[in-house]
Amino acid sequence: MDTLNPNSIFDLAIMSLRDVNSALHSDEIAGEIVVENPSGAHSVAAGVDAPVKITVNGHVGYYAAGMNQKAEVVINGNAGTGVAENMMSGTVVVKGNASQSAGATAHGGLLVVEGDAAARCGISMKGADIVIGGNVGHNSAFMAQAGRLVIRGNAADGLGDSIYETRIYVRGEVGSLGADCVSKPMRAEHLEELAGLLKAAGFKDDDPADYTRYGSARELYHFRVDNSSAY
Repeated sequence: MDTLNPNSIFDLAIMSLRDVNSALHSDEIAGEIVVENPSGAHSVAAGVDAPVKITVNGHVGYYAAGMNQKAEVVINGNAGTGVAENMMSGTVVVKGNASQSAGATAHGGLLVVEGDAAARCGISMKGADIVIGGNVGHNSAFMAQAGRLVIRGNAADGLGDSIYETRIYVRGEVGSLGADCVSKPMRAEHLEELAGLLKAAGFKDDDPADYTRYGSARELYHFRVDNSSAY
């Protein structure tokens, strides 16, 4: 396949999603790419493995930018279930809201949702950074293993249930904490870390001191009969 020209435009109103994603998976992909008229299509820009910028103008369905590696993906709209699922590196920015399981199992990279994210945001995340501009739904960061989750708004019930070593920063209120998730002190290194995450996500005016840190109490790492009711 010929090298894609910089500023290539793919219009899903006249092209099939298969053809668009095939082009995005080409070894010759380069430059900046614009995807027009996604109209809620699923798996838009999924599986990209190249240091390119992809701008999607419109709402997308399930698993947009899933398995992303190296690419910078900007979605000018809302995203359905599993945006940036299993992301390995790169950046995914959702200018609107995201449905459930945003950033699920993500190993690396940065996911930014400028609006709200629904239930189970960051479940089983394994090293990515996720910054949510608004609120998150219930059971966010469930079984989150590594990485950082920043919530500029409120978190619904069950935050961090069965969490491992992911660090969670919340500016607003938390409905309830899940099993083994506890509030922790904000030391100088955490304030510095949070400031860097907020700046990277475009929220540099936030005061890190307004946030509360949450993490694992490390009581569920090994089975203890006294804790059986929590399992």
